[in-house]
Amino acid sequence: MLLNRYRDLFRVPAIRTTMLASIPGRLPIGIAGFAILLLVQNKSGSFVTAGVASALYVFGLATVAPMVGRMIDRAGPLPVLRLCACVYPLMLLALVALVSMRAHAFAIALCAYVAGAALPPVTICMRTLYPRALTDPALLQTAYSVDSVIVESVFVVGPALVALFLAGGIPEGAVLLAALTAGAGTLWFTRTPAIREWEIRPRSTASRWGVFAEPGLVVLYGATLFYSVAFGLFEIGVTAYATNRGMPAAAGIALALASLGSALGAFGYGARHWQAPLRKQFLIALGLMAAGSLLMAPVDNIYLYMMVSIVAGAPMASVIATQSLLLSRLAPQGKLAESFTWGGTCLLGGISGGIALGGVLAETIAPAWILVSAAGATGIAALLAMVIPHSEKLNATDAHFVSGK
Repeated sequence: MLLNRYRDLFRVPAIRTTMLASIPGRLPIGIAGFAILLLVQNKSGSFVTAGVASALYVFGLATVAPMVGRMIDRAGPLPVLRLCACVYPLMLLALVALVSMRAHAFAIALCAYVAGAALPPVTICMRTLYPRALTDPALLQTAYSVDSVIVESVFVVGPALVALFLAGGIPEGAVLLAALTAGAGTLWFTRTPAIREWEIRPRSTASRWGVFAEPGLVVLYGATLFYSVAFGLFEIGVTAYATNRGMPAAAGIALALASLGSALGAFGYGARHWQAPLRKQFLIALGLMAAGSLLMAPVDNIYLYMMVSIVAGAPMASVIATQSLLLSRLAPQGKLAESFTWGGTCLLGGISGGIALGGVLAETIAPAWILVSAAGATGIAALLAMVIPHSEKLNATDAHFVSGK
């Protein structure tokens, strides 16, 4: 049956309880950046100040995340999570206060940066936990698929919650909600047995290059960077298409439908066992993602465009799920959390770069060509994935390679 894999996954106590507890602590992923942008713009009247604050929030997360991952590998997640559960809400509260007092833009931007740097690493902990808790490679695939569905759902629900607060005339409410869910959710997460009993494992031989000493990981990070650029280009391409037709709100609907398709695609991917080698699965997912962007590019009817966005979005979360599986196989022993955080940095950096590039392209070319550019970036990611050095770990089906023991 289709749901058997999910039933077997949620029978594992460490997965069931921890995954449930992770959801509130992950809500700020879909809320905070957008909420900060709207709050600062609403109170200051400046898109420049708002854009800088929102960008620095993401930049803080991207730059500090690898160090956070290294701390988790060396000391376990509890100290990091407890510290972030205190600092992150305090920084968001300070941000609201600074904006309300119309403080200098530099103070607001600095506060946003520290808040981003202190975002509780719940998602990284979960992605590091799966190979530790699951010895069946099939269930590991399903776990990463469910994780992708959760993240996609957060990106659908988060902006909707922000919009509700904005419609109610309380833009600071969304930022305060992010602070509350992060603090309370992370503390709940730390009380789960899998996190409290986290075993610190021996690290592989030290290298001055750290995780970058693994050639396969370097190539995978490059592929991640390029398909993330495609994500950013896709977002701008859809937004430019809707804006040019005088229906800017349609962009939000199309992107939400793409996220829905992405979640459904990940659900289908995790529901069955795939015979193809893992690297080939990654290549197929990238190929389908490129094809989805090309499928949307020539569509001229706005309503058909929104429907096609569901199909175009379907492979996106599966790309992230297969990338996570590859990363879990290629990561050096004892450096799984750090490896995942560098992957997250490439993801965030790529999306930011894609959005910036898309903004420039939108001034000079038609939205359809921005989607073609997104397909091109995905194609480069696929070319890089083809040269990931062969490793027996990529096709391993035993607990030794999956658990990293």
